Amino acid sequence: MGGKKWIMSFVGLFIVLTFLFPIYWMIISSIKPMADIFGDSSIIPKRITFEAYVNIFTQQDIKILSYFKNSFIISFGAMVGTLCLATPAAYAIARKKIKGITLFLLFVLITQMFPSNMLALPLYSMYADLGLLNTYTGVIIANMTLSIPFAILVMRTYFLMIPDALEEAAAIDGCTRWGAFFKIILPLAKPGVYTAAAFSFLLAWGEFLYSLTMLKDNDKWPVTLGMRQFVGQFSTNWSELMALSVVSSLPIIIIFIFTQRYIVSGISAGSVK
Repeated sequence: MGGKKWIMSFVGLFIVLTFLFPIYWMIISSIKPMADIFGDSSIIPKRITFEAYVNIFTQQDIKILSYFKNSFIISFGAMVGTLCLATPAAYAIARKKIKGITLFLLFVLITQMFPSNMLALPLYSMYADLGLLNTYTGVIIANMTLSIPFAILVMRTYFLMIPDALEEAAAIDGCTRWGAFFKIILPLAKPGVYTAAAFSFLLAWGEFLYSLTMLKDNDKWPVTLGMRQFVGQFSTNWSELMALSVVSSLPIIIIFIFTQRYIVSGISAGSVK
């Protein structure tokens, strides 16, 4: 029994290291001199320099801080929009006895599977008619199409776990339906809300295709498009590209650190309900 436990632990450690190795390689590539990235294939770098980090913030033709600002605007907007639409939708689905709700949830799940490249062209045509091309609003709405189905499914699970008796007691005390929702139900579903918020922010932060399709003005580019500046026709500045990749990963790491327990509980709740 003890031997089996050690084998499972070793297999788990191997899987974790396999997934973390590309991140480690990205970090060490960002602190290697450009000549050593292909000339030195060792796991531990022989020479360390932070010149790439300095360069990405000091170059005049590449506006890194502007790219980060745009990414925060788009990601935060997509997160707020997702929560505003998905939260009441998930609550209504959980509380109302609606015919065909199973088919509707299946449809929501299917929409989550649609790839971005299949939706980009129809959205582009719609935005051209509505005047939403080259705007933050257009990209935010496009990103919401990716996160709303997931948010509905996650938060519905939490609303189903909250007993109806709490709302009935609130109604007896004179609380309205919306008052009970905001004062009682929503605080109890906080892990699900945090999970949906974190994932919607992260999906928008790492999205590339919608921004590429709809944003022509590079002053509105997010950091995912800004990375293209380091990829040339005949050469790629890998050290600076890896440095920007490391820096752009920091918000994701910070969000996961602060919302880890909510995300784990949200996924666990969804897996057993």
